[in-house]
Amino acid sequence: MEVLRIATSGSVDDGKSTLIGRLLYDTQSIPQDKMEALHAASKRKGLDFTDLSLLTDGLVAEREQGITIDVAHIYFSTPTRKYIIADTPGHIEYTRNMVTGASNAQVSLILIDARRGIVEQTYRHFFIANLLRIPYLVVCVNKMDLVEYSEARFNQIVEDFQQLLANAGFKGQAVQFVPISSLYGENVATRNGAIDWYQGPTLLAYLEQISFDHEDNRHPARFPVQSVIRPRTTEYHDFRGFAGKVASGHFTVGDEVVSLPSGQKSRIKTIEQFEKQLTVAHARESVIITLEGEIDSSRGNMLVKADQVPAQLKEIQAQICWMDQQPLTAGKTYLLQHGVNRVKAKVQQINYVTDVTSYQAVSDKTQMGLNDIGSITLKTAAPVFADSYAENPANGAFILIDEYNNTTVAVGFIATP
Repeated sequence: MEVLRIATSGSVDDGKSTLIGRLLYDTQSIPQDKMEALHAASKRKGLDFTDLSLLTDGLVAEREQGITIDVAHIYFSTPTRKYIIADTPGHIEYTRNMVTGASNAQVSLILIDARRGIVEQTYRHFFIANLLRIPYLVVCVNKMDLVEYSEARFNQIVEDFQQLLANAGFKGQAVQFVPISSLYGENVATRNGAIDWYQGPTLLAYLEQISFDHEDNRHPARFPVQSVIRPRTTEYHDFRGFAGKVASGHFTVGDEVVSLPSGQKSRIKTIEQFEKQLTVAHARESVIITLEGEIDSSRGNMLVKADQVPAQLKEIQAQICWMDQQPLTAGKTYLLQHGVNRVKAKVQQINYVTDVTSYQAVSDKTQMGLNDIGSITLKTAAPVFADSYAENPANGAFILIDEYNNTTVAVGFIATP
């Protein structure tokens, strides 16, 4: 079964954890013993209903405060497909958690409280979903029961959100607005008749019909080499293969490939996966590729198709989200990890910091603080074989690492080379 990855986000008390709990409940994904524990926990809190948010707020601090702090991954399935939900925190101080939680998502699910409408955090959540170029965006207007299921209120929030869409940098997102009440399950997986004026699909019905390119044929073929396989056994005495995961695109037996950075060319002889021989290797498949001619390639190198060679960058313009308590200033040196390739990189300058509530670039900033998002220029000690994130997300992202304490300090998205 195919897997759909969803990242949820919302401000405090928008009902995000309750919505996820409702999805699990309505798809019968909660075991009986867990339901009993949920009933007991709700009674201990003095509630006269089952608090479904307790399913996902697993940390003690989360349950005490009624907020989401860490990223939790929740799994459920329907007869159609499997789902993985990244329940990301909504607070501004946990922006870095949201970025990491949403990094692999195919759907961004943004919750808005029908009473409060669009708030400051909504701008930030949409900005991150747009920055990550998540192809599907579902805006759930929650707690419709508290505004008496008002169609006028829903339409006003949709109109306000359309103004955000007008300022978006990435225009390729498919957007769906759904009015829901996660507490009562209205329009989540089923209809109870309270929102009879809404003619669109329920949330689950919309998720079920989403389609995407599993084989990733739209993007150029990229194969970062993780290891060179040399068994040196009697049976495989002369075997030499390159192991790794296809980052994007696809490779076929017989394709002419180039090894970077050497530039040496060869053709694919075989594609192997465990004991199987494959004809084609698609994105996200872990395989071993053998070549017809012996060329120099090792961990950190990259195999690409001869007609799809990426730029070899030593100066990089990138959007980053800063994740460290210590501020970023120009002149600092970090390790840049791009796939399996790791090189030293120096911050040449901070180009600007983005005000995510107005989408304005503030260019007079001399440093970036925790959770800031902005543009920087990096100079690397060795070439990085990268595409722009807009053209190929799988080969256009990187992280920055503090080489002294091994802390991940930033995640970055390469601008057009």
